[in-house]
Amino acid sequence: MKLQQLRYVLAVAENGLNITAAAERLHTSQPAVSKQIRQLEDELGLKLFIRRGKSLTEITVEGREVVERAAVILREAENIRRIAQNINKDNRGLLSIGTTHTQARYVLPRAIAKFRKDYPDVSLSLHQGTSEQLADMVEAKRVEFVIATGGDELFPNLLRLPCYRWDRVILVPAEHPLTKLDRPATLHDLAAHPLVTYVFSERGESSFRSAFEREGLTPEVVFTARDADVIKTYVRLGMGVGVVAAMAVDPADKALVALSAAGLFPRVTTWIGFRRETVLRDFMYDFIAGFAAHLDPWAVRRLVQAESDEVREALLDEFVLPRRGADGALLPIIER
Repeated sequence: MKLQQLRYVLAVAENGLNITAAAERLHTSQPAVSKQIRQLEDELGLKLFIRRGKSLTEITVEGREVVERAAVILREAENIRRIAQNINKDNRGLLSIGTTHTQARYVLPRAIAKFRKDYPDVSLSLHQGTSEQLADMVEAKRVEFVIATGGDELFPNLLRLPCYRWDRVILVPAEHPLTKLDRPATLHDLAAHPLVTYVFSERGESSFRSAFEREGLTPEVVFTARDADVIKTYVRLGMGVGVVAAMAVDPADKALVALSAAGLFPRVTTWIGFRRETVLRDFMYDFIAGFAAHLDPWAVRRLVQAESDEVREALLDEFVLPRRGADGALLPIIER
């Protein structure tokens, strides 16, 4: 039995029994995958897959158990390799990160620029998507780190470390009626206008919708997008009132006015997460610290090695999370 054979079996299982897709993922040929799987089956004396012609149609009961154990074996083999790389101070590798547009566009650039300067031999791969898409990337093992705001229902297998907090803001054209109010805008004020905001979560509760529902309101959401820059474009065109993350506010954009939405929606926490069983490379610890200064390598190791979730939560309670606005500074918000 070879690790390569287990890797092929796992890739086929994870790609919906599509041998061609598994071969592409493994950078090999379809015949090579089929041959290695048959050799493993012959060695074990087991049928791992049910076939119809040249296609695989189902995983056998025995095959499912082999797939589960193969995943553990391959994961631990990779962890052993990482331990050796850390000991040998081997700072080469690949770091794949899944995140949302807002984080990628407004928060990550400085952290990535510093990381690239410190670790020029580490290649970075950035994948963007909604929370649901990021959860699928984790499931498919396409990313090692996730930077997002989604909850337990989407990322149950990740160890999530809180990085910072942020609020939503209201964006309107300079002469919009909401800029004329002599008081802070309310949800009732927002509900009186068409709204433009982020794509809603399909698998989890939307805090945006919930805020209106608690007030017995039904907002008129006329346009949604995952990209804050796209939302701002349509706000400028007068399609509706924008509700975006504070980080997406550009102080140099004089065509839009940012109004405080403090207290209208729950404050949001951005976290960085990775699989609980992962052995982190030294450069991974440094990336985390560069993104969230309070999560230095010593603190992250304590959190990873915590003997229970309760102990980990107690350690996390010691942190006072920073708040982020435009460019990581105070927001240019008009308080009325």
